[in-house]
Amino acid sequence: MSKHLIESMISSFIETLASEKGYSVNTCRAYTNDLKEFASFASKYSMQQGDEESEKNSFAVEDADHLLIRAYLGFLHKKDKKNSIVRKLSALRSFFKYLIRHNIISDNPVELISTPKQDKHIPAYLTVDEMFRLLDSIKTDTVSGLRNRAIFETMYSSGIRISELAGLNVSSVDFGANLIRVFGKGGKERIVPVGIKAMNAIKSYREKLRGNKELSYENSPLFLNKNNGRLTARSVARILKKFVTEFCISAPVSPHALRHSFATHMLDAGADLRVVQELLGHKSLSTTQRYTHVGIDRLMETYDKAHPRK
Repeated sequence: MSKHLIESMISSFIETLASEKGYSVNTCRAYTNDLKEFASFASKYSMQQGDEESEKNSFAVEDADHLLIRAYLGFLHKKDKKNSIVRKLSALRSFFKYLIRHNIISDNPVELISTPKQDKHIPAYLTVDEMFRLLDSIKTDTVSGLRNRAIFETMYSSGIRISELAGLNVSSVDFGANLIRVFGKGGKERIVPVGIKAMNAIKSYREKLRGNKELSYENSPLFLNKNNGRLTARSVARILKKFVTEFCISAPVSPHALRHSFATHMLDAGADLRVVQELLGHKSLSTTQRYTHVGIDRLMETYDKAHPRK
């Protein structure tokens, strides 16, 4: 029986992620890059071990064993940070589980490999004053200005991801109930509340576009570029970078930092952790818990005042 070459198996796996799991283009691209790096290493490793077949052809997934995986981890430890290693090992776990599930291999070489502990990452965020300063600095005397104000008011008001914002349509917004319908990772839908300031900013922007019936169609994009097409996540990041440079905000600011700011300010004001988890669309509560360290000063102050036996 002929063996299964790793390149074709990676392609089949990625197709499954996209069609059955609903993974985004960016996620599929990341999996592809990580698995292709492993495939390249596996082929070279086999040649070093004297496998003549690997010199003629690509590496076969049936030949993967725990020694290969350990050698690959050693290779990664020399060049990558822990978080990158964890991500690449996670991609391998998913890939080999896929091969087991489809009866392509019988033993999982990653099964007994332990996952390295990730470095703790403190999310970058803006203070409330910095956030207000950024939003209030956006001029609204042009259509693009109204759009930009609406974009960043919405991101800070709802905590949605930049990709989720770029995917919003006119029909995604319930102006009467101040809600937006968002499709997150894996195509999972959630309903998110939006504040009055953000909703008014969206209304002002859309009011300027009302003359063009095509742009008012329910399935048309909510936020448009200069050619009246859908504004991309990359364009939103570029617009934000421009504002940050113009107004000399010292903190590192990215679209994701606005999401971090939303979560931090909500928790600092006493919001329930599980409610914030739901708003952010986090699958795991531990992901949301990254934000709780930010309010440690306030937490300690409250503890000192309230605990009877401190």
